[in-house]
Amino acid sequence: MTRTHLESPVVATTSGRVSGRRTGDIAVFLGIPYAAPPVGPAAFDSPRPVDAWDGVRTAVEYGPTAPQVPYPAPIAALLDNVIELGDDYLTVNVWTPDQSAGGLPVMVWIHGGAFTRGSNRLAMYAGDTFAHGVVCVGINYRLGTAGFASVSGGVENRGLRDQIAALEWVQANIASFGGDPGNVTIFGESAGAMSVASLLASPLARGLFRRAIMQSGNGSAAAEIDDARLVTARLSAILGVDADAQSFAEVDPVALLAAQSQLALECMVNPDPALWGESTVAKGLGIMSQFPVVDGDVLTSVPQEAIASGTGADIPLLAGWNADEFRFFLVASGGADAITEQAAAAVLGRQPNGIDHLHAGLDAGASPGDVLAQALTARAFSGPTTALAASRPSGSTHLYEFGYSSPIADIRAGHAVEIPFVFDHLDQAHSLVGPEPDQQVADEMHRAGVDFATTGDPGWSSTGPESDNRRLRRFGF
Repeated sequence: MTRTHLESPVVATTSGRVSGRRTGDIAVFLGIPYAAPPVGPAAFDSPRPVDAWDGVRTAVEYGPTAPQVPYPAPIAALLDNVIELGDDYLTVNVWTPDQSAGGLPVMVWIHGGAFTRGSNRLAMYAGDTFAHGVVCVGINYRLGTAGFASVSGGVENRGLRDQIAALEWVQANIASFGGDPGNVTIFGESAGAMSVASLLASPLARGLFRRAIMQSGNGSAAAEIDDARLVTARLSAILGVDADAQSFAEVDPVALLAAQSQLALECMVNPDPALWGESTVAKGLGIMSQFPVVDGDVLTSVPQEAIASGTGADIPLLAGWNADEFRFFLVASGGADAITEQAAAAVLGRQPNGIDHLHAGLDAGASPGDVLAQALTARAFSGPTTALAASRPSGSTHLYEFGYSSPIADIRAGHAVEIPFVFDHLDQAHSLVGPEPDQQVADEMHRAGVDFATTGDPGWSSTGPESDNRRLRRFGF
C-alpha cells in the first residue's frame, strides 16, 4: 500500500488511484467502482468495465445503493437498511490493516435481502472488525428486476455476473491493499448465502476464491427460465410495456420499483404454480419472486445439483443456519398469531410426516404458527444446508447452528440475528439482538470466521459422510 504523509492512504487500482482514510490502525476505502453504472442500454447487459480516471479519486464515503424500496414496517423495525439511490452503485468497500506487509487473507461479503434489498453500506456490515489481520471487502450488485428478472433481449443472472465482476476486481487489485488474491473467502447471508452457493456452482467463478461461507442459505434458489418469464410477463402487464430489455430500461425507476413491489405481493398472497411456474414457487419459498435462473452459462444447473455432482468440491465450505429462522418472517410480522391449525396443516401436509409434526408440536403446547415456523426453518434452511454438506466430499464442510435467542419481537434465533455476531458489531444492531447481547458469542463466531478464512479450520471437526450433528458446532445455546 502506498501511503501519503500522515493523511490519506493512497492505492493504485487498475482503473486509477484512490485515496481513503485512516481510522486508528485501519485504512478504509469506500465506494470504489468495479463496474460502470448499469443504466441506459447497459441496464440489462453484463457488467461493463469502469472508465479509468486521472489523478486520485476520493474514496472516503459509501457509494449509492442499488434501486430498491424499504422493508415493510415490521422488518424495518428489526433490520436496518439504508437507501441512497444513484447510478454508480456497482462498488466495493475495503477495510485493511494500515500496513504494507501484504499477503493477508481476504474476506468478501455478499449481503442478503431476498435479491431485492440490501447494500454494502450498512453499519452492521462494516469490515473494520475483520481488519486486524484480514482484508475485508463488501460488494454491491444489481437487485430485483435489474439484477434477476429473466428478460428477453437481456443477459440472464445480471446480479450474479456483477458479483463475479467484483471478485475479478478483487483478484486484480487486492494485493495493492495488502491482501492475497490466492486466499480469498467469500461469505454471505440469506440471498448472499444463496449467491455463495451459486458461485460455488458456477463455471464462470472458478479460480476467483479459495473458501466459502454460507449463513442461512441454501443451494436450491434457481428457477427455470420459462418459469421466470411468467413472472416477467406479469411485471410487464403491471407496467403496460413489452417484456423485453429495451422496454424495461426505458421505464422510470420509481415506477419499476412500484411494479416490482406489487408483483412480489401478488406472488406471496397467491403462490399458484400455474401463475408463476413450479420452480418459482418451490424455490422462492414464498419470499422471493425474482432470483437466479438456470441459464446454461452462469448456472448450468440448480447449484445443489451441480455441487452434488462435484462442482466446487475443492473449495472448503463453512455453512450453517439459525435455530428459529422463520420466526423472523412469521412472528415479527404478527402473521404467526393468525395461523390456524387448518392453515398450518395445509402447508405441512405437503411435507413428509408434516401432519405428525404438527400434532406433536400442538400436543407439546406450541401454537400452530410456532410449529409452522419451525417446520419452514427445517425446510428452507437446516435441511438444505445439511443436505448440501452431505453431498460434498467428506471433510470439505464445517457445519454450525446458531441459537442465541433475541428478546426482540419474540424472534429468538431468527433469520439475520447471527450477522452482528459474525461481524462483531453488536453495537450496531440492538434493534435486532436486544440491549444486552452476549459478547462471548460474538467473540466465538467472529473468531471462527477469521480462522476459517485464514487457515480453513474454524475450530471444530468437519463433517463426515452423513454430515450428522455430532460434528455440528452450536453457538449461543
